[in-house]
Amino acid sequence: MIQEERLVQIKKMLKKEHQVSTKEIAKKFGVSFDTARRDVIHLATTGQAVRIHGGIMEISQNDVPDFLARNQVQSPVKLKMAKMAKRFIHPGQCDFIGPSTTLKQLCPMLNGMDIQIVTNSIDNALSLLTSEFPSVRLLGGVINKQQRYIYSEAALETIRRIRFNTAFIGGSKVYADGVYTSSMADAEIVRATASRAKQIVLVAEKYKFTNHSTSPYMSIPLDKVNVLITDTPLSDEVKQHFNSRTQIIPVLKE
Repeated sequence: MIQEERLVQIKKMLKKEHQVSTKEIAKKFGVSFDTARRDVIHLATTGQAVRIHGGIMEISQNDVPDFLARNQVQSPVKLKMAKMAKRFIHPGQCDFIGPSTTLKQLCPMLNGMDIQIVTNSIDNALSLLTSEFPSVRLLGGVINKQQRYIYSEAALETIRRIRFNTAFIGGSKVYADGVYTSSMADAEIVRATASRAKQIVLVAEKYKFTNHSTSPYMSIPLDKVNVLITDTPLSDEVKQHFNSRTQIIPVLKE
């Protein structure tokens, strides 16, 4: 059984038992303790579970953990992905940065840069307030307290009046045809932003291509993604879902 298949099964175990030890994983799947430990680390560092002594614990009772729960996981992999995303930001740009625990880690890196940032994420805005630059526009509307983003028709109208250099987006699930979220409002904001951007940078860990989260709302089709930043290399089959010109950047080796 390959790692992706084990991870799916481990998450089913978590959903049923709420916590699983590394020894239990090794015994159930007939793998070494080190292999089971790598599975545990992967689930913890990608925000799919919380690491505890001797194993992992379910991060949420929901298929898609809320932002605050995911934000408790201090992932060095997310930090690497954020640092890679920063390479696509240059002085003088006007960029959109969407709500994402990975993109939240990008925001503090931008303090002091002479750029304009538009966001509907409360946490992104707070992370950009420690210096005079960048200029920050926080879109207005109703706050989704669970996922900590803002939505309104007025926000969509504001987006339609802006031309972005780059839109940095996330998603809770990536299917063969597009990027999906658990919220229609979130998808609408991303869709509107992407239509006004010269370049779209998607940040998505490899597990988001294989998880079973309830994410029925497509924000953008995959052929619109210019750059994908992920954690580990994708299979050739998954790569084929993207435009042949899409730059796919894993920050880790297999």
